[in-house]
Amino acid sequence: MIEDDLRAAFARHEELTPPTGPLRAAIDRAVVRRRRRRLRLRLAGTAMAVVAAALAGFTAIAPRQPETANLIGAPASPTPTGALNVLMLGVDTAGPDGSRRADSVLLVHVPADRSRLYLVALPRDLLVSIPGQGTDKLNKSFASGTTSAKTDLAAGYDATRQVVSQLTGVRIDAGAVLTYGAARQLTDAVGGVRVCLPTRIRSHHTLRAYPAGCQQLDGAAAVDVLRQRFNMPDGSLDRDRNAERYAAGLLRRIHEQGVLTNPALLSKLATQAGSGLAVDTGDTTLPTLAQVVGKAAAVEPVALGLPVRYVEKQPYGFSFDPALAPGFLDALRTDRLGDWMAAHPDQVVGLR
Repeated sequence: MIEDDLRAAFARHEELTPPTGPLRAAIDRAVVRRRRRRLRLRLAGTAMAVVAAALAGFTAIAPRQPETANLIGAPASPTPTGALNVLMLGVDTAGPDGSRRADSVLLVHVPADRSRLYLVALPRDLLVSIPGQGTDKLNKSFASGTTSAKTDLAAGYDATRQVVSQLTGVRIDAGAVLTYGAARQLTDAVGGVRVCLPTRIRSHHTLRAYPAGCQQLDGAAAVDVLRQRFNMPDGSLDRDRNAERYAAGLLRRIHEQGVLTNPALLSKLATQAGSGLAVDTGDTTLPTLAQVVGKAAAVEPVALGLPVRYVEKQPYGFSFDPALAPGFLDALRTDRLGDWMAAHPDQVVGLR
């Protein structure tokens, strides 16, 4: 009896029930929009990863994610006319406490005339002032941005960006962070990178030997080389130089393939960059930044090392070379690195 009463009640109110067709259509449209937006963000992040990796080798991430879907078309913001400074960070796997350190810190200077790119390696063991922690090594500034046991890449980038900006006296216009895992995937996605090593390297981690000279490295080999600092003449400084050599090789590879104007390749890379990436386009947009970098990347980049000297007392590390660093930093701030390079050719890192 109760069942019959319920059926009768539902029958009386059935005509008041709204049709399900429009509701289902609205849900479908929302799903499609969400999928499209997710794809736009993924492609934007991947394109910046290509730019970042081309500039910094095995680094980069950013707190602000580009929202534009116009990756190939005209820039969506005014093209900057002055010099640009892009910060690239390469980070290894997290330690036992979940924190990370920046194994590679590379400042990419794009001059106002867009004549070429200048790759400036900042030693990870450079002694700097870290807010709230006093004097410590530059690579620890990344962990200082962590607010919990789990390192947040964007927070680490932002903390390092502030330290580098204060250290050099230049504004950081954009940047990125790339983990070794993402670097390996990206290297394989572009078919490997040609790197020219000045001396033989014996891997401390895999025991694999890499001969002196130019060679094509796949993702695993590239990451292996980039991690090496033991048993090398200048230790971590040699690792910084090899990062610059790798960056130059990757930059050449990307330029040869026309990656920044190849939607098919961008789509392929979008599925391989993984989650070990974050990018920051600053006040500009991804297409505009890609256009600026692409123009400067048409010429072989110049790799320079920040002039430093070793501090032979605790805390051990590097400090600015009092004879060379002031002039170098002044040239960086005033966009005259070309003049400084010509006056100090021994400070240029050989890339070939």
